[in-house]
Amino acid sequence: MSASKRDELVQRALKTFYQGGFHAIGMDKLAKETGVSKTAIYKHFRTKEELILATLRLRDEQFRNWLMRRVSELAKEPKERLLAIFDALGEWFLESDFKSCMFIKASSEYQDRSSAIHATSAEHKRLLLQYFTDLAREAGAKDPDRLACELLIAKEGAIVLAHLFTPENLARDAKRTAERIIEAEFATE
Repeated sequence: MSASKRDELVQRALKTFYQGGFHAIGMDKLAKETGVSKTAIYKHFRTKEELILATLRLRDEQFRNWLMRRVSELAKEPKERLLAIFDALGEWFLESDFKSCMFIKASSEYQDRSSAIHATSAEHKRLLLQYFTDLAREAGAKDPDRLACELLIAKEGAIVLAHLFTPENLARDAKRTAERIIEAEFATE
């Protein structure tokens, strides 16, 4: 299998795992859904977990690139970008194939913190936290680390609730929460 075929397999596997979960999708179903034989899959990935890690790395790259690009398109000033995060989330929540966060799912299915899958999921969230911290610092926040952490909590909560409930108003409500957090951070004493 060539590198491009391998990449295509990872793309298809990402979609399959995102839609169906990790433990629920066995190798037989994965082969059927991706159109790649189990033998061919195992030529590139010794284990299912290795394939899951490849899909998580791809999803991390895709999601963070999309979020950063979209936030930059929605707002020019760093402080406005902090709120635009929630506008971008609202767009994602309304996509027809929205099935929550792949990293939340992965870490809940692989709960052992020493698991590479759990660690990769945590790294995704850490990288998002760093992005939020950078935005908060650029905006002149008094405590950019704390502000970023509070906004990440609001974002993650919105994702979970958008999956559990009807997502139409969740991004708006999360944005209102973020506005209060940001106002408190920039309030003069």
